[in-house]
Amino acid sequence: MKHIRLIATDELRLMTRNRVAIIAVGLFVLLTIVAVLSAWSHQRANAELRARHQHQAEHAFDAQPDRHPHRVVHYGHFIFRPLGPLAAFDPGVDAFTGSSMFLEGHRQNTANFGDVRQSSMLIRFWQLTPAFVLQVVAPLLLIFLGFGAVARETERGTIRLLMLQGVSGAQIAGGKLLALGAVAILAGAPAMIGFLAIAGQPGALMLPIAAIALGYAAYLALWVVMIVLVSTLVRRSRDALLVLIASWAVTVVLLPRLAPDVATAAIPLQNRLQTDVAIARDLRRMGDSHNPDDPHFAAFKADVLKRYGVERVEELPVNYKGLLALEGERLTAGLFDLYADQNHDAQQRQNKMVRAIGVVSPAIALRSLSMAAAGTDFAGHRRFLEQAEDYRYALVQRLNRMQAQGVSYGDDTATDPDADRRKRVAASNWGEIPDFAYRPPGGRALAAGAVPGVIVILAWLIIAALLLSRRASRLGVVRPGAAR
Repeated sequence: MKHIRLIATDELRLMTRNRVAIIAVGLFVLLTIVAVLSAWSHQRANAELRARHQHQAEHAFDAQPDRHPHRVVHYGHFIFRPLGPLAAFDPGVDAFTGSSMFLEGHRQNTANFGDVRQSSMLIRFWQLTPAFVLQVVAPLLLIFLGFGAVARETERGTIRLLMLQGVSGAQIAGGKLLALGAVAILAGAPAMIGFLAIAGQPGALMLPIAAIALGYAAYLALWVVMIVLVSTLVRRSRDALLVLIASWAVTVVLLPRLAPDVATAAIPLQNRLQTDVAIARDLRRMGDSHNPDDPHFAAFKADVLKRYGVERVEELPVNYKGLLALEGERLTAGLFDLYADQNHDAQQRQNKMVRAIGVVSPAIALRSLSMAAAGTDFAGHRRFLEQAEDYRYALVQRLNRMQAQGVSYGDDTATDPDADRRKRVAASNWGEIPDFAYRPPGGRALAAGAVPGVIVILAWLIIAALLLSRRASRLGVVRPGAAR
């Protein structure tokens, strides 16, 4: 250990004498602080904005006057997706998927108003967040500081002198790892401290916080090992720098951008227009409640009359039009769920393909585990959509029951001048409808989603460490033809 500490100390002393290295580390720490503060400010502003809009939407819905319940069905309601406490660290797909939904009867809408559609095109590449700094910039900093860790000794011939003094190749590699690892800790510490400050360390989220910390620590450790490994494999510092920059460009920039395109080409999705046309076609096949000769609704009418023991809909104790609305919404909601599940399953297969490509790109694996633990991945977006649809269906069916039970069939079909007033229900009914409450996942579920990514990165780290260990044992060995 003495030799390892001496080599590490000497390497760190060499870095501190390099003015460019000091400036680079200082700028990186400054960038990290800016990323933490901007991400925290952006999340807080977004959370306050969505909460305010949600309150306004609820107030507008409750403030409606006396109305026919079916008019309220078409009046609709807005809901907004709340942000979790870890979204400031890694916003994930939130900027692309949208933050609000309009809920109405007979239709299942998608989320709208994503930041990508309201901001410059630069947001499509990256957002300045702590996750971005650690995923993209930190490896680049480590490369420029450590590319010549061992190759420099080989170029100068000092590695043979060290070995003549009794220092082994493993000790040389260990000292270089220790020095570069200290830099990695210095680089990652501000982001992780800011992460803990942003999260507020809530007890329920300790598992996902630990998963994120472990994933990023392993990711930076992997780059430290890879940099030293490459530096041992080449004889010139310049060659090590070129190899490492190329590796960074492919694994951190190219593959994460190429993988979604490959998945989209392999598993295409129907666009919104195609889905709407398919749903309209299936709805025509299922039945038309406005057609008295429609087989499905004719059978439904006969069943209702039989159930209540009457011969005409006018004799029913409830409003038959309300019952039709209940049945129609049940059919359309089932169809909407079917197509939504098909679309979600296709997107899930796309994500699995991207994660499979992540086996050759630790950056993809890291992004997957980071978003999963933060609750900002596709699974989190799908969770919001499903809860929103459950709320929409319950809301519309509650209004349809109001029509069935609170409005008489005679008034509902009347055309006299006073009929519109008689078919309205009291405005106090709107305030009795529960507001939308998003149910976030628990810490265990978030941490479980991060496990595959953690496994991939740890596997990379173990393989790289084994390769470095094997290569370090051969340091200083002159290969045939290498001597001059």
